[in-house]
Amino acid sequence: MISVLVVEDDPVAADAHREYVERVAGFTVAGVVHSGGAAVRFCERHRVDLVLLDFYLPDTHGLAVCRALRAMGAPVDVIAVTSARDLSVVRGAVSAGVVQYLLKPFTFAALRDKLASYARFRERVARPGQASGQADIDRVLATLRPSGQGPLPKGMSTATLDAVTAVLAGSGEGLSAAAVAEATGVARVTARRYLEYLADHGIARRRPHYGTVGRPEVRYVPVGDSGGQSGDGLGRSSETP
Repeated sequence: MISVLVVEDDPVAADAHREYVERVAGFTVAGVVHSGGAAVRFCERHRVDLVLLDFYLPDTHGLAVCRALRAMGAPVDVIAVTSARDLSVVRGAVSAGVVQYLLKPFTFAALRDKLASYARFRERVARPGQASGQADIDRVLATLRPSGQGPLPKGMSTATLDAVTAVLAGSGEGLSAAAVAEATGVARVTARRYLEYLADHGIARRRPHYGTVGRPEVRYVPVGDSGGQSGDGLGRSSETP
């Protein structure tokens, strides 16, 4: 079993990430911590193969955690799980030895693909012997590049999904299908379809909102990250420490 440490400061997101990992065969969650210092201490005391690392932590930046793990000689790999889109941060992650980079918000399928690719990579490098040549090494490294998520359901477009996701991520309190329709310019039934897709894939959750009369209205709330915006990881500044 591949032992995973989840490092995420938002308790809701941390719990979601833990549940995601536990759904993937061959992986087990060694622990969940909410700060960089706790992550380093955990890796000092416990066997950890892989760290799912949020970069925006209350005490430090994820890149500093990577450097601390390398300095102490911890034999762990890191998958960045972050909202940081700044290319300087991406470059720093590569320099710090991050093996994969997953942007929030993401679906279970996206994380599953990353974990599956990582498992294949570990299996390849654990085999005895030597690489036969450059092509063999290229094939081993290629296992870290997942094929990606499957196509969207028929009738759905990536552009509209991105627009709905962006509107929802900035909502904080959550939005109804009617509100998303107004903000994006699509029909209400279309907005609901995309919102249901996000909910089914773990990017949003449904929450009833009780008004004065009639049935409760369903609002869609982004799965949270504690950084201003609340879409399973959207928010906070993306400055390199």
